[in-house]
Formats: sequence, C-alpha cells, structure tokens
Amino acid sequence: MSRRKLLRGAALGVGAVTLPALLSACGSGPGGDKNEVSVGSNASDPVPKKAFAAAFAAYEKKSGKKVKVNTKDHNDFQENINRYLQGSPDDVFMWFAGYRMQYFAEKGLLSEITDVWNSFNGFSDALKAQSTHAGKQYFVPYYYYPWAVFHRKSLFQQKGYEQPTTWDQFIALAKRMSKDGTPVAFCDKDGWPAMGTFDYINMRLNGYDFHKALMAGEKSWTDNKVKNVFDTWRELMPYYQKGALGRTWEEAGQGLQKRETAMAVFGMPHPGSQFPADQRDDIDFFAFPEIDAQYGRDAVEAPIDGFLIAKKSKNVTGAKALLKWLGTPEAENDYLALDPNNVAVNSGADTAKYSALQKKSAALVSGAKQISQFMDRDTRPDFASTVMIQSIQDFISNPKDVDGLCNSIERQKKTIFSQPVG
Repeated sequence: MSRRKLLRGAALGVGAVTLPALLSACGSGPGGDKNEVSVGSNASDPVPKKAFAAAFAAYEKKSGKKVKVNTKDHNDFQENINRYLQGSPDDVFMWFAGYRMQYFAEKGLLSEITDVWNSFNGFSDALKAQSTHAGKQYFVPYYYYPWAVFHRKSLFQQKGYEQPTTWDQFIALAKRMSKDGTPVAFCDKDGWPAMGTFDYINMRLNGYDFHKALMAGEKSWTDNKVKNVFDTWRELMPYYQKGALGRTWEEAGQGLQKRETAMAVFGMPHPGSQFPADQRDDIDFFAFPEIDAQYGRDAVEAPIDGFLIAKKSKNVTGAKALLKWLGTPEAENDYLALDPNNVAVNSGADTAKYSALQKKSAALVSGAKQISQFMDRDTRPDFASTVMIQSIQDFISNPKDVDGLCNSIERQKKTIFSQPVG
C-alpha cells in the first residue's frame, strides 16, 4: 500500500478525515429540493467532465429541472464509495455495471429502478442482465469502451510495424521496438491499470469461464493456471516503460501521445482523453493477442459505465426522471458529441458521426463471444481494493516470486470470501 493510501485509511479509521472532506454530497437539507437532482460524478478528467456537463444541460433545458453535479477525483471516488453510500450521498451517482453494482444492491445501498426500466427501449438482454440483481434493476447503462492494445497509426506506418495477432508475435514486435525506443507504456500508480493486462492474459491462457470463476472466488490462486498467467506476463516486462508504480494512467497516455512509447494496454478513453482533438484520428488498436488457440481472442474486456440512485437519495422522484432520460438515445448522443472515446449502449443512438476508432471498437465488442467487465468490477470490491491492488503492485516490483505471491493472495481471498457481503 502506498503511503498516501495508508495515511488516508488510518485517518478515516480514527475520523481525522471525514467522509464529506473526500466525497461531499450537496443535499439540500431534509427532504431536499424537488426541483433539483444532485449527481455524484467520478468524471474528473476534462473530456468526460465537459461532455457530462453538456448532457445535463440538455436535460435541464428539456425538463426545467436543475442538475447539480458534484465531481470528485476518479480514484478517490472509487476508494471511498462504500462510505459515501452509507453517509450522505447524492441522489444519483456514476458507477459500474455487473458485480460492482450487484454488491451494493445486495448491501441495500441502492434504490430499485425496475419501473424506470419498463420505459426503456434499445437495451439488449445482456445489458439488462448487467443492470439486474435478484430479478430487479438498479443500474442505467450509458456507454461502454473496450480494452485493447493501443498505438499511433502513423508510428506503425513510419516504422513498418505490423499489428500482431499472437503472443509470440507481440513479444517479437516489442523486441524489435526496443531498438527504436520504449515498446510498451506501463503505469500502476493508480492501482488498477495493470489489472487489465492480468485479465487478458488469464482469459487468453485459461478461458473466460476460468477467469470468471477465479474472480468469483471459486478457483484457487495457487492453481498452476494462475501461476502461468504471472509467468507469461513476466515475458513482457523487459519491454515495459520503467517506473510504473510512480506513473498515473494520464501520464502513460501522454507518453503514447508524445511518441515516447509505442503501445499500451488501455481502455479506449485512456489514450483518447490524452490526445488533442486533431490527433485522435491517429489512435488505433489491435485486440489483445491470442495465447492459446482454443480460446483465441474470444473474450473482450468492455466495461459498462452508467448511473444509479442511492438508497439515501433525498429526491427519488427527480432522480428517476433523470435516469429515464439518461436511458434514451438522445441523452447518449448529447454526451458522445463531446466525448468520442466511448461507444453508446442504446441501439437507437446515432452512430453516423462515429469516428473510425469508435466504429472499430463497436465491431470488436459485437464480435466477442464473451465480455468481461474488468477485475475490480468482476470480483468483490473489498478483494480488489485490499488484496489485488497491492498484490499486482508487489508483482511489478518483484516478478520472480510467483509462488509466494499466489500463496499470499489465496490466503487473503479465503478470509475475504468467507465473510458475508457488507
């Protein structure tokens, strides 16, 4: 654990730093203002922040209601979400589909919105499943984005690099790139970016079903299949940018933009938000390479982001009205007009203005046989935050002791998964 996180955790434990200081919600007193809906936002980076502002402004104009957005640092929001929802949350908040939503629904911290879902059109059964817990809906999906290996098209053309389809080709390309500079951007100061690489190697080596079971606590981390993931990952490490634990994802994305690195395993918004608008057409990607032919490149990591209503919302009626609008193609169009780094989930959304990158992303996900959500969304949040962040950072610092690492993860997993949710 970094000193920053350790100090924050200790301070929270004794009340030296109160929750409002980290994730202050701006309610309007008992009962709240029925003409205003507050939204807790983790969209702290400039591009999504501006796009959400435009979308909410469109709703205000349409409805005559006020939307008050409380934006917090993305990582702080994630690290403190549990305390936030148990404290004084906003009416609506941004969060993630799948397990991350279901976890808080099971804890009774969300308001059911099955009635809101009854008004929706354009969402697939798969999207509804990702928004459901115990037969009831709690989540409105807004957009998704794939994880892949991103690079500059012009750099590949200039150097004559070809997009690899297999792991051996990927390593060979990285080796060739090392003669020209740094092959692969790498960062994990934020604690989650490297999880995407683990997920992909695991799914490519062991298949989606094994990965899903591992995330659910049903498989052992001491299994040789898991150890093989770390051993395979180690093959790529000589080609990584040095100093990953001191580098944020924004800095890694900027390095790709500045041609200081050639490739990066990222989600679509991560390089996109760090490239100037006139350079975004130069962003390209290839699917994470095949390692075992029986699994190919069937699985794609494609997190879905959206909105929920806190159980402690002071204005549930206003919150539901906002969510009904956010589930429309119009609302997605308003957002994506200013953030071309994501893909709409509603089939009625306008794709005519999609960039080449958005079209390729949509094709990658639509052609996937399985879709994962990302490690810290597919497993228990407490396991991801208290065990896996530190474990992966330990691996980055010392990639040789795989046995010790896996034994440590398994011990902690047994403790956490033996405890009830909440």
